[in-house]
Amino acid sequence: MIKAQMAELVDALVSGASVARHGGSSPLLGTKTREDLMGQIFFYKGDLPDDIIFSDSIAVDTETMGLNLHRDRLCLVQIGDGKGNAYLTQIVRGQEPKNLKKVLTNKNILKIFHYARFDVAKLWHDLGIVCAPVYCTKIAHKLVRPCAASHSLKALCQEMLDVTLCKEQQQSDWGAEVISDEQKTYAANDVLYLHQLKDKLDALLVREDRTKLAQACFDFLPYRGQLDLIYDDHLLWNSGCEPLQCGICYPACGRRFQDTVVFSDGIECG
Repeated sequence: MIKAQMAELVDALVSGASVARHGGSSPLLGTKTREDLMGQIFFYKGDLPDDIIFSDSIAVDTETMGLNLHRDRLCLVQIGDGKGNAYLTQIVRGQEPKNLKKVLTNKNILKIFHYARFDVAKLWHDLGIVCAPVYCTKIAHKLVRPCAASHSLKALCQEMLDVTLCKEQQQSDWGAEVISDEQKTYAANDVLYLHQLKDKLDALLVREDRTKLAQACFDFLPYRGQLDLIYDDHLLWNSGCEPLQCGICYPACGRRFQDTVVFSDGIECG
């Protein structure tokens, strides 16, 4: 029941120009903050290079063909290093991004997301990895500013950093063979500010005495992603079944799952 209650808490909190050649980079224009943050966009087709090393925290986001975890494929994974630089990896069908997967599964690197629930689930579905440890700026913001008009990344950047994000490319064709400069800039901007947001949100979590609660939500996100992949939410939470007890019933097909589900890296849920 503890994990079921945590699932409900996480649900409540989250419902809610570069060159095109391989390995190219260009200045990241139009991304100044109060600290005049400026960096480069590095674009890679298929995988990160072998020699890239990141520090103990990175910002992560994904671009997909849509929001259906099973139907819509993963197209792009972007990483921000917290220094103003963005590393974009275009996912190529039939090519395993081994270096990217190593970074995303490195337990010594904190992965900072906005709306981690979707990205963590999608990375598990398409790349077969458990992305952990994670931090979600959307959950943190909902914990410290529950009555805010919006918890979107655009709203957080405007409210907390006085930065206006352009979202024109959000629904563009991310499955295209050639990713445009405008798409690359958009994707980079979505990871450029997450470190700064985390710093400000951490201070507010301390002020509101909700740091431990936030961490519990972050720790549960890989399990929440697993639930999203196995079950349809309206069936799981509105079917009258008892989730995460003695196995979980799935009314649509009558299947029952074992008490314990084990992730590929040995993390157990059950």
